[in-house]
Amino acid sequence: MTAPHTQDRARATDMPIHSRRTVVTGFGVLSPIGSDPATFWEALRAGTSGIRTLRGFDPSVLSCRVAGEIPDFAAKTLIDKGYRKSLNAMSRPVQLGVVAAQLAVQSAGLVKGTVPPERFGVVFASVMNETEIDDLARLSTACSSGPGRPIDMEAWARAGVPQMPPMWMLKYLPNMPACHATIMHDAQGPSNSLTPDDLAGAAAVGEALRVIQRGTADVMLAGGCESKLTPVTLARMDTFAPLTREHEHPERAVRPFDRDASGTCLGEGAAVFALEELAHAQKRGAPILGEVVGFASGVDRGMTGAGLARIIRNALANAGIRPGDIDHINAHGVGVPELDRFEARGIAAVFGRDVPVFAPLSRFGNTGAASGALELACSVLALQHGQLPGTLNHAIPDEDCPITVHTGPPRPVTKPYAIKVTATDLGQCGAVVIKRWET
Repeated sequence: MTAPHTQDRARATDMPIHSRRTVVTGFGVLSPIGSDPATFWEALRAGTSGIRTLRGFDPSVLSCRVAGEIPDFAAKTLIDKGYRKSLNAMSRPVQLGVVAAQLAVQSAGLVKGTVPPERFGVVFASVMNETEIDDLARLSTACSSGPGRPIDMEAWARAGVPQMPPMWMLKYLPNMPACHATIMHDAQGPSNSLTPDDLAGAAAVGEALRVIQRGTADVMLAGGCESKLTPVTLARMDTFAPLTREHEHPERAVRPFDRDASGTCLGEGAAVFALEELAHAQKRGAPILGEVVGFASGVDRGMTGAGLARIIRNALANAGIRPGDIDHINAHGVGVPELDRFEARGIAAVFGRDVPVFAPLSRFGNTGAASGALELACSVLALQHGQLPGTLNHAIPDEDCPITVHTGPPRPVTKPYAIKVTATDLGQCGAVVIKRWET
């Protein structure tokens, strides 16, 4: 009998790496503007904004009081019944990721047992999540000598630690979304967790592409999840991050690549793709929503735009196409002038003003590790439906952003490729190239 790892090597050498094509056979999305692909798409087309005044708690003490919240998210109503008990060991971001993974599996028609477990993998974008106040606030107060006084560490060791919830740490670790998803779907193939902030979601899709190309798996769940809307996170970010102070009209708060951009706002969300080797997908008659054809990543250390341009060119070369083949550029566009200008310089160095730029973040806020995947989902749908929605809140172009931002009503998709570009405030960059599926 052939050993399993020998079988894997045999399968991996059945065809050259570049002949193993990777298609999207399903995806799950949870966002402030919709939590299923149909609702999400209609909101994109209609120009709906999910940026609102915070509702989860009283934000009056914060300087930034608007965010992209998912209304009425209740994991227990969405998760499989047999897995509901495990929700107690998950923070909200982990719950978002696990539910989105389940939705992706359902969308792709991946019935358990139809894919050999060792050929089914997971790669998730996530971050170390900050604790929810209810988990430690009572203990912290009990170990302090009074309001505003520091914690007595001796008292904490003696009385605080024994009262800590035994599963406390496991609720917040960044590898938890991948761990739960692999268990839930019996995915025993490659598993990884990526943490480079806003780049992580796009990087997860890129890594899944490479895994399938290498022949190490036939099916991968790839995506990201994050919620930045806990009081602790918001208080910290309100102090250090360039957040908008636009409260009167939340829907207009984030203005990507705009002269009057006032800063970004935070959000929450998740998007997970079911990626599959083409022949495998065709054999089981799976729906095909698009194809992932290229990826590249790296660092623009000086944030001049030159490094980002190099990474974009590498992604296009990896896909075997030229800048003129691209229908639109899906940009991060966070609404922070210096970051938008950095991104625009990199885009312009490759495309000039010839290719329209679409920046969807102004609809749902900066969702961190989920951003790359959630924003990429917009372009998957745009290519599938043949329409590119307009960018919200771009009224007066910033003269230091030498790009053409698409605004207004949806425009027809005229070319088969789109590229998702993303970057962090430390200069980490990535680009994913996708292609419209044509039968």
